[in-house]
Amino acid sequence: MTVPEHDPVYKVTIIPRGRALGVTQFLPEQDRYSMSKRRLESSIATLFGGRIAEELIFGTLSTGGSNDLQRATEMARKMVREFGMSERVGPMAWGNGGEVFLGDDLMHTRDYSDVTSRVIDEEVERILRDQEARALRLLREHQHGLAAVAQALIQRETINGLEVARIVDQAYGRPVHDQLTVPSFATVLANGAGHDPEAFPGEAPGMGGGPGATLQSARADGLLAPDGPHAPGAPPVPGTTPTR
Repeated sequence: MTVPEHDPVYKVTIIPRGRALGVTQFLPEQDRYSMSKRRLESSIATLFGGRIAEELIFGTLSTGGSNDLQRATEMARKMVREFGMSERVGPMAWGNGGEVFLGDDLMHTRDYSDVTSRVIDEEVERILRDQEARALRLLREHQHGLAAVAQALIQRETINGLEVARIVDQAYGRPVHDQLTVPSFATVLANGAGHDPEAFPGEAPGMGGGPGATLQSARADGLLAPDGPHAPGAPPVPGTTPTR
């Protein structure tokens, strides 16, 4: 919503799915064959959302956001090494951009110097640090919305993108965005939009851990006290319907 050039939120849930304790699902509005630098940066900032929310609310970190961290690092490394999106490295592609077979990475000869390797590492770190700071700034600005969404998830476990937008708008006091449309699966399929498995191997279409994973973990670990805002008899979040 507040991150430009990013697919809208389709659904947020704290119901565990596989190894994920919670899932934030995005759906593309149209078919996409390439990714801009701004969109990639927005994707990295979004991947930091769960980790930053965990540190912001609980003052500590857990292993819940490890997959998001791996995907963000991989994305930043591709930006620097393969997509030429670093001013320091320049318009060059380094490393093998094809499929990696068993043992191939061990036998591969690096085609750049130690100095270039250090610059690549520094640029990857810069991108990750910049987007981490961006995610922190956005979540601090909309911390009331974060708390309201968390309360709604504790009450209902799953909410859709339009409900998320309404809750955040009400918590912020005014619309955060001009207009939000959440495409349905039927609309996405009709438009031919989908996930490019070659862009970032191993990335599920529009799936990523988020604040839901943190909240589910906190609830399981007893970090959310019984007398908190989700306690029986507590007033519902504006714009939501408590589960019975």
